[in-house]
Amino acid sequence: MVALGAGIVVTLILMLSFTNKPVIRMIMALIKHRSEHCDGEMQIKGLVFSRRYTYKDINRMINSFEEKLGQGGYGFVYKGKLRDGQLVAVKLLKKLKGDAKEFFNEVASISRTSHVNVVSLIGFCFEGSKRALIYEFMPNGSLEKFIFNRSNTWEVDQQLSWDTLYQISLGIAHGLEHLHKGCNTRILHFDIKPHNILLDANYYPKISDFGLAKICPREESIVSLLGARGTA
Repeated sequence: MVALGAGIVVTLILMLSFTNKPVIRMIMALIKHRSEHCDGEMQIKGLVFSRRYTYKDINRMINSFEEKLGQGGYGFVYKGKLRDGQLVAVKLLKKLKGDAKEFFNEVASISRTSHVNVVSLIGFCFEGSKRALIYEFMPNGSLEKFIFNRSNTWEVDQQLSWDTLYQISLGIAHGLEHLHKGCNTRILHFDIKPHNILLDANYYPKISDFGLAKICPREESIVSLLGARGTA
């Protein structure tokens, strides 16, 4: 039956290719979208230890986009609340070329680790083109706002003591050491910057944003990369 169905689709495509090119492009786009969705569902099945939410859950969680925490090339981050009252940060991804790969990369990477200096992934949403990641909420936001002011210069708006900065640096180092040596499979982040270091209520740092991370076997000592990665 599957072979017959595939044969019918191919025949229709060949027939239409001689008569209506816009229609054939639309059919091919639908087939590609369906294929990507099926591939995504297969990857999701391997991530059952992370809770999956519907987009309706997400909308309720963030109270219809009431409070935006930040934004970037990936999309927007909103403050949300779970049914039990726990505060969370919800990262909504834009529909961009290649963002599916980064989405699964991030879910897979964070789901493989648990460390005091790595942000915790509470759940995710994968519903058609709607994709979201739900993280623990970090009250003090990113380290970036304590290093750069709104003009993006070194003159800071909020000052941290040298002792606090030292503890933050040490925490980041512990987090990276865990990713490189403490997991069964090594995780290389490739986008460490102040924007991706989050601070909790006590200014303890947690590494976030694993969209560009690369998972590699512990036996490998050389990692090959093509093209630039991360933020310039």
